[in-house]
Amino acid sequence: MFIKNNNSKVTLVGAGPGDKNLITLKGLKAIEQADCILYDALVNPEILEYAKKGTPCIYVGKRFNNHRLTQDEINQLLVLKAQELGHVVRLKGGDPFVFGRGSEEINYIESCNISTEIIPGISSSLAVPSMQGIPLTKRTINESFWVITGTTSNGNISKDIELGAQSSATLVILMGLRNFSLIMENIKTHRHKFTPFAIIQNGSLPNETIVIDTINNYKNIIETIDYSSPGIIVIGDVVAEHPSYLDEEIQRVLNSYI
Repeated sequence: MFIKNNNSKVTLVGAGPGDKNLITLKGLKAIEQADCILYDALVNPEILEYAKKGTPCIYVGKRFNNHRLTQDEINQLLVLKAQELGHVVRLKGGDPFVFGRGSEEINYIESCNISTEIIPGISSSLAVPSMQGIPLTKRTINESFWVITGTTSNGNISKDIELGAQSSATLVILMGLRNFSLIMENIKTHRHKFTPFAIIQNGSLPNETIVIDTINNYKNIIETIDYSSPGIIVIGDVVAEHPSYLDEEIQRVLNSYI
């Protein structure tokens, strides 16, 4: 038994792509004021050091085939802790509303008459390519970018990947590494074979890695993928703006004259 806290509140906070310095000031203030924090697998644990001393920090993370709690259990725990302790921060990697199931949690919490607040975060879909020098849009190259899930709830690739492949848009695919071959086979039917792509893993962290190639060579890099690490796939002509890609192109030109 516990006495219901009249100050019950849940704040959804986007923790950003990984680097603890990329969380927003507003998100950081919410963490400092929290009475309890529920955090996901992709959250940098160093961010939790900003919580008040003694604040319960509960790991509820989800990774592929390794869910600490079900979504229903997370929803119920958010309500329970808010009623028991007061202000709960739900800390999610990236932005809570970009494939973060944030709206599902908000709907459940508000159905239990608990107030909510949403503090957006910097999505990895935007930040990680940018930090590698890859613009998602560039004049004369493309006019839009699509952010697409690489794995739907039934484990298949999204049908939007094929639709996006038929456009000139940059495709940013999250949660797609395990379906990488299926995705690339789908893309190559619509894009020219020299379309560059990048796989960026552990984005914004010291152990970040990037692999760049063209879609006709995608099979050559399958063995380099570390499926235990989070990563994104960026596909489109803008990937050629990456400094290493430009260096390789210059070398190819020079070699042609030797």
